[in-house]
Amino acid sequence: MSTTTPAPRPALSGASNFRDLGGLTGLDGRRVRTGQVFRSDHLGALSADDHRTLQPLGITHSIDFRGVAERSALPSALPGATAVSLAIEPTVVVQVQALLARGQVPTEAETVALMCRTYRAFAHAAAPTYARFFQHLLAHPTPLVFHCTAGKDRTGFAAALLLGALGVPREAVMADYLLTNQLYRRSPLVQAHGPAHVMDVLWQVQPAFLNAALDTIDTDFGGLARYLEGPMGLGPQERDRLCARLLEA
Repeated sequence: MSTTTPAPRPALSGASNFRDLGGLTGLDGRRVRTGQVFRSDHLGALSADDHRTLQPLGITHSIDFRGVAERSALPSALPGATAVSLAIEPTVVVQVQALLARGQVPTEAETVALMCRTYRAFAHAAAPTYARFFQHLLAHPTPLVFHCTAGKDRTGFAAALLLGALGVPREAVMADYLLTNQLYRRSPLVQAHGPAHVMDVLWQVQPAFLNAALDTIDTDFGGLARYLEGPMGLGPQERDRLCARLLEA
């Protein structure tokens, strides 16, 4: 059986990485429902046409993983949706800028290592924030979108956790994660400058990034199931509720 039947993606002029997480095959061969959970890059440049395109989706909440300065510089605007801030500060960008300020230009390999370190921190330091993401999913059974700036790292890890919780195989989770490289267009509204080889790493995704987080979960927490039940607060009852909501019968 195929593990994916991608949901149609709305054509938006102000967001390039907006997509429905539905269509993947999860627990017991049940498909993830479409029209319930969406992921995206920043929503601060949506046009009036974009608003009209998104309105029929009935999105009630917009979960924003961006840090304080990011939100201030480019406020998210999705009419009819309640904005929910679950801030995770973009530490890798700060680290790279600090290196450049000292005249130290990281190599491509060093930049990849910084990204992997960031993803390992998602699994540890940012765990309470991702637990709040799951709490929101359980408390508000209505369509929502979650996003960060590019919709690839903080958002990508959130998507991986959610799909994993729904029983989607790791290879399908990775395929969804890597889809960013086909979809995302760098926004001229996002200020980030540096050597091309560094920016190319920062603005794309690689299997090594997500694997750094997932391998950390396996090594430090005993696997995804224990991680979900522990740091994420998804015991058997909560996970059953999540699956009942987001998997087709």
